Amino acid sequence: MTDPGLRASDDDRRRIIAALERHTGEGRLSLDEFSERVGLAYAATTHGELTRLTQDLPVEAATGPAHPPTAPRQLLAALVLAALTIAVLAIIFGTLR
Repeated sequence: MTDPGLRASDDDRRRIIAALERHTGEGRLSLDEFSERVGLAYAATTHGELTRLTQDLPVEAATGPAHPPTAPRQLLAALVLAALTIAVLAIIFGTLR
């Protein structure tokens, strides 16, 4: 755990604001609460001040990205394979007529 008296960095503030955005998107905070807490995050000078902004919210699991970096390539490969399959079927059905 970080010392509450330790001075916060801009990255620390950005992490808290990103967490507040996620919680607002999930319906835990109203837009007014979000706006107020973001203002307090920008004004915070210590880790303790930042921690207070999220202590009434559930702790988020530390997970990796929702989609692995290879997901776009896999999607592209699936689309190309589907297009090739359709083209082959069109050729086959065209010759059977």
